[in-house]
Order: sequence, then structure tokens, then C-alpha cells
Amino acid sequence: MRSSPSSSSGLYEIRISGHLDARWTFWFDGLTLAPDQDGTTLIRGVLADQAALHGVLQKLRDAGLPLISVTQIDITRSTK
Repeated sequence: MRSSPSSSSGLYEIRISGHLDARWTFWFDGLTLAPDQDGTTLIRGVLADQAALHGVLQKLRDAGLPLISVTQIDITRSTK
């Protein structure tokens, strides 16, 4: 079975409960961290594949950071 590029790599937005400051940036391998006024942090960036996504989710779990949502952004749809 062959997977399409959109199902294996892409732009992701991961929202967690609480604020992470800039010192956490290195831990998330180049993903951007944006604290929001609602008390959450948005972690955003391109991940190479599902393994990379699961790696980020595992880091969040291991750090005890509460996950709110994971969204894959359709780059082709947002650029048209």
C-alpha cells in the first residue's frame, strides 16, 4: 500500500494546555511555539512523516503536557 504525500508529511498545529516559553523551542526540533491568551500554546510546523508526529506527541506525553488537539493543515488548499 502506498501513501500519498499529504497523509505522510505536512504542516501540523498541535495545541496544548498551558504556556511554554521560548526555552522549549529546541526540544521541538524547529517547530514554532506560540502562547495564546486563552492559556494554551500552539506548536506549529512541518513534520516529515507520521513517525515524526508521533515523536512530538510522545515528547508531550513524557513531559506531562496536556494535549488539546492535533490538526494537519492542507497546504494545497490554503495556498489557492
